[in-house]
Amino acid sequence: MTINCVWEHNGNDTLLYAVNCIGAYTRGECLEVAIAKMPGEIVSYLKWLGRDTSDNIEVVIIGEKDSDLAIKDADSDVLFESEKAPLTMEEYEKLKNLALKSANDFLSLYESIPNKSASAIAERKTFYGKVPRSADEMYEHTKNVNEYYFAEIEVDANNGGNIYECRKRGFEALETKPDFLQNLVFEGSYGEDWTLRKVMRRFIWHDRIHAKAMYRMAVKVFGAENVSNPFCL
Repeated sequence: MTINCVWEHNGNDTLLYAVNCIGAYTRGECLEVAIAKMPGEIVSYLKWLGRDTSDNIEVVIIGEKDSDLAIKDADSDVLFESEKAPLTMEEYEKLKNLALKSANDFLSLYESIPNKSASAIAERKTFYGKVPRSADEMYEHTKNVNEYYFAEIEVDANNGGNIYECRKRGFEALETKPDFLQNLVFEGSYGEDWTLRKVMRRFIWHDRIHAKAMYRMAVKVFGAENVSNPFCL
């Protein structure tokens, strides 16, 4: 199985994105480390989707972005070439349903944690402020990118309700725009370019980042037998 990847980096710090498994990613202090992690990430991702996994996974770099951002903290602004093409309704529905599944599974993971204010993570600051440490903090941080992401493609959304509800409403607002399948490129905040395809990839990617952190923390505190694992981490 060939996994086409886009490599975003600042010096050696690396984010590696799987183009044909939308939202799957690895991080590493260099490209070689991130590549070595990718087969395990793809196995986890395919299990999450209920698909058969492959023992032979080949990573191919098809794009590169040299960034000034704090890549080690998962700061990213890359737009893939593949994220600029128009969408068919079939493609859109598939990606939307994946983003909604991700939100619903994130909610299930969060709700399974016995004590949502507990933490076993040391305090640390990143480009966006303090790293979320408890399940409550991780959940609120992950949910509350909803308004921001949709606003980058000029869709009026908000963060009300749970992570699934507000994301679903955002897509409903998007679908009132007659040209949304054209997948136009918008210049958003901080000079970053966005498209609808990128928004959907970013939702799934961001969910995975914080689902991994939440699951690891919860297993450490409560044990794997007491925590749901909908992402097959």
